[in-house]
Amino acid sequence: MLEEIQEKIGLTVAEQEQKRMAQLAWLALILTPAMGSTRTWRAMQRLARPEQMFSASLTELEGLGMPSHSAQFVFEGKARAAAEDEWARVTANGGTILTPIDEEYPQRLEEIYDPPAVLWIRGDLSLLARPGIAVVGTRHPSSYGAGMAEMLSRDLAARRLTILSGMARGVDTAAHKGALEARGRTVAVWGTGIDVIYPKENKRLAEQILEGGGAIVSEYPLGTFPAPQNFPIRNRILSGMSVGVLVIEAGEHSGTRITARLAMEQNRDVFAVPGNVTNKNAWGPNTLIKQGAKLTATWEDVWEDLPSQIRLQLEEEMGARTGGESNSEKAASLFNEPRLSDHERMVMARLRQDEATQLDELIENLDGQMGSGEIFTALFELELSGRVRQFPGKNYVLTM
Repeated sequence: MLEEIQEKIGLTVAEQEQKRMAQLAWLALILTPAMGSTRTWRAMQRLARPEQMFSASLTELEGLGMPSHSAQFVFEGKARAAAEDEWARVTANGGTILTPIDEEYPQRLEEIYDPPAVLWIRGDLSLLARPGIAVVGTRHPSSYGAGMAEMLSRDLAARRLTILSGMARGVDTAAHKGALEARGRTVAVWGTGIDVIYPKENKRLAEQILEGGGAIVSEYPLGTFPAPQNFPIRNRILSGMSVGVLVIEAGEHSGTRITARLAMEQNRDVFAVPGNVTNKNAWGPNTLIKQGAKLTATWEDVWEDLPSQIRLQLEEEMGARTGGESNSEKAASLFNEPRLSDHERMVMARLRQDEATQLDELIENLDGQMGSGEIFTALFELELSGRVRQFPGKNYVLTM
């Protein structure tokens, strides 16, 4: 009996070591000069086992479709050394490396053209397989665009959908903040290494994403700086991991348009928030709506287009979280709001979602109906409840 147990333990250890060598082979190949994701996948498909790469001859390596200098890099052991060093540094920094042989590698990514050969991750790996919506848009949104990104992300995250975005300035940042406000989960897909925060002012946001149980994902090694070409390339991961892409304000030649096109090519749903036609950043979503994207004004517009099995999964999770309450009861507990005072209603009636109102203008409009002190109090209460948002210069917009 003891011999049988030892034999089983020995086999398990051997299997673990084989898996580790296979993972290392994927990492070594992607770190090899001139070997991108496409060449790495192609080479691995020609090998019976990934780890055979480490014992292959120079001729055999070149036969896998590698350029000669890439084959030389692998043959001399430099690729394996680089992989072992990268693996140790990622582990020391609290990160994880995923390869296509890992169970946690997202299945949706395997379905797209040119999936990443390796993913670097910080945070909760399980989020990569969960149903999610990618929220994308301009880095310079109007107050309306930022407010819609935050509101829709908050409402969708409250219903257990993961919010994916790129943590860039503007719409991306608003989307992550909306998800965090709902205490939901959000995933940031970076065009840098997972140790290089970009933009730097989002350092606290990155920390909040991880503290809130979210994740940071990249296909680039540690230390990769924010090269402009990295960001359009990473967009295929954003759309690939999601079940749909929501576009909020984007110019005619923006990276957001690339993400929307990729989503269509990957057979993902595309949603778009209509914009003011006088705003140049409304061109993107308005054009997408003309081309068949779902016009989106509330979370229900996204929800009703989700695949039925995903909706059922999320509704069951919400029911379990609330002790078996019905879906309508759950929605009521989350979103039924306390009644507004007369003063708060009067202030809200003079604010808009798509255009900021300056405080002096608001006071002038309400002259004779409310005093300035009453207006200040109403604005304060509305900000606390999340109905109104203040921008620099005492400019106010409705958020819902």
